Amino acid sequence: MSANAESQTPQQPVKKKGKRKSALILLTLLFVIIAVAYGIYWFLVLRHYEETDDAYVAGNQVQIMSQVSGSVTKVWVENTDFVNKGDVLVTLDPTDAQQAFERAQTELASSVRQTRQLMINSKQYQANIELQKTQLAQAQSDLNRRVPLGSANLIGREELQHARDAVASAQAQLDVAVQQYNANQAMILGTKLEDQPAVQQAATEVRNAWLALQRTKIVSPMSGYVSRRAVQVGAQISPTTPLMAIVPASNLWVDANFKETQLAHMRIGQPATVVSDIYGDEVTYNGKVVGLDMGTGSAFSLLPAQNATGNWIKVVQRLPVRVEIDARQLEQHPLRIGLSTLVKVDTTNRDGAVLATQSRKQPAYESNAREISLEPVNKLINDIVQANAD
Repeated sequence: MSANAESQTPQQPVKKKGKRKSALILLTLLFVIIAVAYGIYWFLVLRHYEETDDAYVAGNQVQIMSQVSGSVTKVWVENTDFVNKGDVLVTLDPTDAQQAFERAQTELASSVRQTRQLMINSKQYQANIELQKTQLAQAQSDLNRRVPLGSANLIGREELQHARDAVASAQAQLDVAVQQYNANQAMILGTKLEDQPAVQQAATEVRNAWLALQRTKIVSPMSGYVSRRAVQVGAQISPTTPLMAIVPASNLWVDANFKETQLAHMRIGQPATVVSDIYGDEVTYNGKVVGLDMGTGSAFSLLPAQNATGNWIKVVQRLPVRVEIDARQLEQHPLRIGLSTLVKVDTTNRDGAVLATQSRKQPAYESNAREISLEPVNKLINDIVQANAD
């Protein structure tokens, strides 16, 4: 029994050593397989993606300013309020504008009457010319009768000279009448009353005063949310005074600041995914690259780096890349300007351009909310002209 036990004891360490070696070999093979798989996955997939968390939501911030000066009487909105395009945001005191509008109407009526008088004077001057022609013909006839009598010494020389003077005086009066008519014609030139320059100028002043009155109500140029309201009731504002900002919830994009070492294969039109910190991984936005900026952040900073002076340390620069987000996803999960995001761009397809090569044929943004139709004031002007032309 003891001899058998002594013969079996040395075999146990050998078996444990063999098992440990097999385990190490299997573990090594496992790591090799994982490394090879990861290498293949990186070569086929990961190397085509560029990612950055230095990305923030951006959008339009429409600055609201008045088009006329005035005193604020009403502020209709507060921060975070939603407004539709054309809604009234601020109301100014209309008293001064109303007075200016009424004064312009009075001046238009006066201008019409004065111009109408010039046109009537033209007929008067024509009649005066005919009268002076008649008097000249009469004076010439009298002179013609007296010339033979004077030659025959039947009348005195003084009477003959008076006849000659009467002809000269009648001719001079005729010349004065013609010049008066010509001067009056230079003022009207045969133009219709409503097309006379003085009337047109007065009508323009009426339009300007009417527009200033309409602009005492400051409206929103587009739909969005009120932010940074600075205007207060009672404030005296001018066209350069910032009142508030309107931020549309649509047409948002992401400015992703990629390192310059990540841009070699980035092209316009490449697909991208955006994850915002506000929603986390639960919401992934689909987007696409729409453009690469023409300068890094440091190049457009207030104090650009002066790399040609003093000691120089290389710093990897970042370039803003604009990523457009799907509008339907934005509607379902609204974002805010300035929120942090994680952007990943698929650079597999490199057919797109690095920089835009075509100019826009349509405006990027437009609004007609502040356009004012002149039809009402034009009708008012026509009524004033007709009322004072009769």
